[in-house]
Amino acid sequence: MRTNLLSGVRVLAVEQYGAAPFGTQLLGHLGAEVIKIEQPGDGDVSRSVGPLFRDDLPETARSVFFQGLNGGKKSLTLNLAHDKGRQILSELAASADAVVSNLRGDVPGRLGLTFDRLRAANPRIVCGHLTGYGRTGERAARPGYDYLMQAELGYFDLTGEPDGPPSRMGVSMIDLTGGVVLALATVSGILRARATGVGGDVDVSLFDVALFSLNYPAHWYLNGGLRTSRLPRSAHPSLTPCQSYRTADGWIYLMCNKEKFWPLLCARIGRPEWGEEPRFRTFADRLAARDELTGLLDGELSRHTTAEWLAVFGDAVPAAPILTLTEAMDSPMVLDGDRVERIDVGTGDVLRMIAAPIRTDGPARPPTCAPTLGEHTGEVLTALGRTAADLDELRALGVI
Repeated sequence: MRTNLLSGVRVLAVEQYGAAPFGTQLLGHLGAEVIKIEQPGDGDVSRSVGPLFRDDLPETARSVFFQGLNGGKKSLTLNLAHDKGRQILSELAASADAVVSNLRGDVPGRLGLTFDRLRAANPRIVCGHLTGYGRTGERAARPGYDYLMQAELGYFDLTGEPDGPPSRMGVSMIDLTGGVVLALATVSGILRARATGVGGDVDVSLFDVALFSLNYPAHWYLNGGLRTSRLPRSAHPSLTPCQSYRTADGWIYLMCNKEKFWPLLCARIGRPEWGEEPRFRTFADRLAARDELTGLLDGELSRHTTAEWLAVFGDAVPAAPILTLTEAMDSPMVLDGDRVERIDVGTGDVLRMIAAPIRTDGPARPPTCAPTLGEHTGEVLTALGRTAADLDELRALGVI
């Protein structure tokens, strides 16, 4: 869903790959104007990231990975290592609410993306920085990526089966969460700037996002030395039943995370006596008997298919089918309604993209494709007063 909640907000995005583009695309979904600033020549590296490319899209925007992170943005090519490029950035900042980037921690200062460097052009400008490890400290110049954060902060240790190797999450959730936190920090900075007339720097690092997102396993360890470990079937460390179980045709995930759900589950599977059994009475009792319960529930649930059990459980017992990605994307829950946007690519075909998860009562805006490299360079610079001759000169100098 694309709305106009942030209509009138202009964001300059010096971004690459996944983290910041995910966050600024969310701002764009909410109505902000996002101008993506890219290096002349190749632009954002994600323009070339596969494995899926669409031949019916323009050459520099064929990557579906890129399309999924940059829909609705404008693309401006600008060499920020050039004095004239940094001058143009200052001119753009004068009419912008924010400049955001996801670069190595030592780079924003060098390219002039900080509040100190831009405050003369606009004292209300908010400079949002998403880095690997922060802009100061011994790791400021170190490249940082999602999987590295998962590896170093224990996510590999928490993911997968106990007898398997340490494993990463199947999606780059630290990058995506980092983008959302960057968007939140940027909008918060804009609110403060509009209230006080003074902008500033807001900093987010992937390391800090990954650490903060550990939340309860980290807090359990910090406050009681409790080490959370991988459990069979993706089970919860203390609540039972809360794991995957076998059915006649696959798997189902049950989450009896309130005491009231246990007797309801027992009744729905035709074993009401288990709900009264003393050794299964409380969470602590069931945790002690987890292995026994797993065998008992597997036996009962294997009598029917996952779909049949979901119909039996209805709204009474929290349950979900365990689907493949293909099955999930083809499910009515995903395809019915407006959760998947259909974007006209001008060739008689459409590009299907996941819609933003925020729903409002405001008017919706039609979705558009991600821009080709430098698609809006002329438009943006003409608005700054540059003539066609000026643009030719800037191209010759390698500035745009």
